[in-house]
Amino acid sequence: MAKIKLYLDTRNSKRGEESPLKLAIRNKNTSSFIGLGISLLPSQWDVRTEKVISHPRRASYNAYISQRRLDAQEVILDLMRSGKIDSMSASDIKKHIEKMLSPDEEDEQKGTFVDSFLKFISEKSNPRTKEVYEYTISRIHKFCPDADSLNFEDVTKEWLTSFENFLAQTSPSKNARNIHLRNIRAVFNYGIDNELTTAYPFRKFKIRGVPTAKRSLTVDQLRTLFGYPVEPFQEQYLDMFKLIFFLIGINTVDLFRLKPDNLQNGRLTYIRAKTGRMYDIKVEPEAMEIINKYRGKNYLINVLDRYDNYKDYAKRLNDNLKHIGEVKRCGLGGKKVITPIFPNLTTYYARHTWATLAYSLDIPKETISSALGHEIGSRITSIYINFDQKKVDEANRKLIDYVLYDK
Repeated sequence: MAKIKLYLDTRNSKRGEESPLKLAIRNKNTSSFIGLGISLLPSQWDVRTEKVISHPRRASYNAYISQRRLDAQEVILDLMRSGKIDSMSASDIKKHIEKMLSPDEEDEQKGTFVDSFLKFISEKSNPRTKEVYEYTISRIHKFCPDADSLNFEDVTKEWLTSFENFLAQTSPSKNARNIHLRNIRAVFNYGIDNELTTAYPFRKFKIRGVPTAKRSLTVDQLRTLFGYPVEPFQEQYLDMFKLIFFLIGINTVDLFRLKPDNLQNGRLTYIRAKTGRMYDIKVEPEAMEIINKYRGKNYLINVLDRYDNYKDYAKRLNDNLKHIGEVKRCGLGGKKVITPIFPNLTTYYARHTWATLAYSLDIPKETISSALGHEIGSRITSIYINFDQKKVDEANRKLIDYVLYDK
């Protein structure tokens, strides 16, 4: 008899990464799988109950999963009644289920706003992108308890204004709130493109940003930071900041997921998680010294050999960077009081500072853009430009010499 189970497919996922949830179909010693468009960490999936747990979208996910499972079981029952199932493989059953789950009829095109939001997310391949959109849905559910019944037409200019006011209670940053609003706008554009709605409240509701605060250090500030006599436990955090700077502002997720074979012949090559763009960086001796100091067993840097999730360490890293500074003991108990030298310091400063200092050294904008992985000129023209990597190598070496040796 054909059976259906829910299966979190961790076979191709690295530790700390999400894995796709699938319907597993078994019949006559054959198996086949149907993706559900949902990715979860192992800690967010209860194998025994086959339920999503510890996830901000667990209620909606479980409702969606339950419905998809019932739909699949209905197909199997129909095949059993017709007597066809005895001669079918799991793959054959899968085709019937997929046809039922994705019919061509216009009715399938209709759905609530959250249904469409979830489908929009399921079509994204980047885990980080999915995570950002899922967080927006979690905020919508906090604001609107009956969000699952919202239609596109319910999300009006007035609704968006109220939602933004709600966000302001816990997120004072206008630009941070705008991320959620832009995510909602993207789903509306998706809805219009797929003829799910003709409503579009963003004709009247405008998303206006504010200038981002400067997140770079002067060369003197950077030299002060690099040479600061940190406490022993802070040494690794300062070293990570230096390494990020020496590697042209590499993002922490990319740095900590590097494998030993990403480093070949003195060059570091990797695909950036955020953009999918290839990076190729010459590893200067100063960077290699830090890499050798923190080499891991399974990873180039040992962070994911010690932590299940890079985010845990990244948060610890940023928290400790903010507390680098003068330490005094006060009172009878000798309470530690810290006066940070740069109280807002985060790893983002390494990337921004690299770009700012490079510009101050008259390094061409095209070279800076190429080093940071940005487009050179327009998106079209950049496809045809084979930018000389040697220029980026020379720029990075020039910058390191300037900061460390005042050359």
